[in-house]
Amino acid sequence: MSRIGKQPIQVPSGVTVTQGQDREVTIKGPKGSLSLQLRPEIDVEVAGARVLVKRNEKGSERAGRAYHGMTRALRSKLVDGVTKGFQKKLEIQGVGWNAQVQPKKVVLNIGYCHPVDVAIPEGIKVECPNPTSILITGPNKKDVGQMAADLRKIRPPEPYKGKGIRYDGEYVRRKAGKSFGS
Repeated sequence: MSRIGKQPIQVPSGVTVTQGQDREVTIKGPKGSLSLQLRPEIDVEVAGARVLVKRNEKGSERAGRAYHGMTRALRSKLVDGVTKGFQKKLEIQGVGWNAQVQPKKVVLNIGYCHPVDVAIPEGIKVECPNPTSILITGPNKKDVGQMAADLRKIRPPEPYKGKGIRYDGEYVRRKAGKSFGS
């Protein structure tokens, strides 16, 4: 039995958990609504303010044991997302480089000859507290992380001067430049 999978998920007040006919669990809370499809090896039992993730008769196989803990962890992240939400912070390093949030897009001026426009997906909120930082928030951890990764991929930090878009607190290992001498 999975040690993580057998732990119940505590559902706070203001959050509702429903299971549909097509094995889809929907969690609604103050920050939005999220849903996830169940695998055939796993069943979910909603009992008051607790959600229990169990394996069914198909779940005694190796794959069922593997998906047991993963399914419980994913459901727990959905509950956290609709109550607290998730966030990622990015920093822009470079002279004159900045970001601006416009309706439904982020405009990056990061050393290219043209500004780079990035569309903001549905359910994600992007803010720029100052021109060199970007704050991405939303209820779905996967979508928040994907948006942050897409922005970072446009201009990842380079190892010689450290310029680029990086996560808040990310350490960029610097390389020594060319050495001249005889």
